[in-house]
Amino acid sequence: MKKTPLFAFGLVVAAIAALGLVVLSSASEANALRIYGNPHHFMVRQAVFVVAGALVAALAAAFDYRRWRSAGVLAVLFYVCTLALLVLVFHFKPINGSYRWIPVGPVNMQPSEFAKIAVVVSLAVWLDKAGWRVELFKRGALSSAVIMGGLILPVLFEPDFGSVLVMSAAGVLVMFLSGVRFTHILALGTCGGSLVLFKLFNNANRMARLAAFFGGSAAAGGGVADEASKRAAYQAEQALVAIKNGGITGVGLGESMQKHFYLPEAHTDFIFAVGGEELGLFFTLGVLLLFAAFFALSVYIACKATDRLGRNIALGMAFLVFFQAVFNLGVVCNALPTKGMALPFFSYGGTNMLCSFFAVGTILSVGVHSLRDRKREMIRRAVMK
Repeated sequence: MKKTPLFAFGLVVAAIAALGLVVLSSASEANALRIYGNPHHFMVRQAVFVVAGALVAALAAAFDYRRWRSAGVLAVLFYVCTLALLVLVFHFKPINGSYRWIPVGPVNMQPSEFAKIAVVVSLAVWLDKAGWRVELFKRGALSSAVIMGGLILPVLFEPDFGSVLVMSAAGVLVMFLSGVRFTHILALGTCGGSLVLFKLFNNANRMARLAAFFGGSAAAGGGVADEASKRAAYQAEQALVAIKNGGITGVGLGESMQKHFYLPEAHTDFIFAVGGEELGLFFTLGVLLLFAAFFALSVYIACKATDRLGRNIALGMAFLVFFQAVFNLGVVCNALPTKGMALPFFSYGGTNMLCSFFAVGTILSVGVHSLRDRKREMIRRAVMK
């Protein structure tokens, strides 16, 4: 592998992050002015998050990913600390009915974002050490399910079904890539999926969102669930209105009408709709192409890895970012039920930004250290000749 794909990958990430800042600077103005009296409040903080994220990516790229395996205590420590944070959230007051955040000074930390990373790292390391024994039910599938379940269960009871979906999908991908038998994955996935569905069916707010998406009634008797269904339908409708208003060329940067409290979560979950309204079809297609390029280059880097751990951990990290992006875009375009999930590098939020950049840094680590291994091998062969 040459340096060119790594350089291209870095340029794509830089382009996504820069475009995200530009759109956020406009999408967040109305809410920032209303809440803080400063239209640039969210923009300034997001810029700080981007700078911090870039530093995290640089450190992760310099860190040899193989140390997760050679110094196994690092992966265990990361897992335990993440689990402790997931439990700690229940000691703080819920926000909008969910226990997801831990106040840390002027910001709120969301441990479920770290849990997504921990699932990929812990499973990749564990299954790589297992070797051929991944095909055995106990050593491969069952132990992996226990590792995943330890992090997924607290998130499920927060509740945060979006993060559960992302963690489960990423975990299954790593298991499949590592050689765990598909029949084992299917059997355990059915059991785990049944528990998630049980919790989902007993959550009025989430059922209301599904009802809104499928055009049904959230609750026979109306009430809170029916109100939640109306809110979910309203969000989807306003997002589509914003995109339709943008047309091909957009109404102009800073000229969105929907961001003025017509579109809820304009600077977080539905920021893509504001960008589509202001910058038009060029923006929406551009974002799709950038994330497609991000994933394609990540897959290339992963396939050129010199070991299985590098391949699996790079693909897992790439999937985390890409899956969340695709899901967010699907929700905004009303192709999927309304679910709060950030658009990586665009939506306002520090924890998601740092974790997204950590994923980028880990992918670069795989690429950089694999490239160095190949160069060393070439030199060794040249000397032997």
